[in-house]
Amino acid sequence: MAIRVENLTKEFDGKKVLDNISFYVEQGEILSIVGFSGSGKSTILKILCGLLKEDSGNIDIDEGDVAMVFQYSALFDSLNVFDNISFALQERKEFKKKYSKEDLKQIVAKSLNTVGLSGIEDKFPHELSGGMQKRVSLARAIVTKPHYILYDEPTAGLDPIASTVIEDYILRLRDETKATSIVVTHQMSTIKRCSDRVIMLYDGHIVFRGTPDELLKQDNPYTKQFVSASKEGPMKIAASGF
Repeated sequence: MAIRVENLTKEFDGKKVLDNISFYVEQGEILSIVGFSGSGKSTILKILCGLLKEDSGNIDIDEGDVAMVFQYSALFDSLNVFDNISFALQERKEFKKKYSKEDLKQIVAKSLNTVGLSGIEDKFPHELSGGMQKRVSLARAIVTKPHYILYDEPTAGLDPIASTVIEDYILRLRDETKATSIVVTHQMSTIKRCSDRVIMLYDGHIVFRGTPDELLKQDNPYTKQFVSASKEGPMKIAASGF
């Protein structure tokens, strides 16, 4: 179950956020997409999961379910944990009549156990910490048994310990589900611990491809500026914000 993207282009208000980019993700691999804010990382995920339409290019995804883990969990505030996790199974037409209430209880319990949470089905999102909300969003992502998991800044807003917990579960889900994964991130610990390969975006183009170790060597001016978080280098921050 691989992902292949060829000559992908997307424009907003006359600016090409993605300009003819191509990359692949092999089956069971974790690819991290990195770059400064506004470089088009999340746009790629939204196109891959169907939330946005590309202007041009080819996207070849083998058949299978695609799950998205959003940056800020995107849990439904008015639904408890059980209904948040089972939402797709209750509402999507291909699943809607497939599972009994008892089946759903078992599936949700198993998904929560996978991410280290049990017995919180009746709690609402506002009753959970940020790290717990992230883990619930991971549990929600895997109930459809996806072949592909897309993570948009999965450790954003978390302290280092909570980030490590989420990184552990990204690796665990890869090992248990064999899913092909893309992780959009700017966090070095996530890049180092979770990535098989890395691509870096800037100004609509891919300016680096390689392994985490090759990224950390800082062998080109783009990787050097990114790793060192320097204002000096080829990547410029727009006056209006990046």
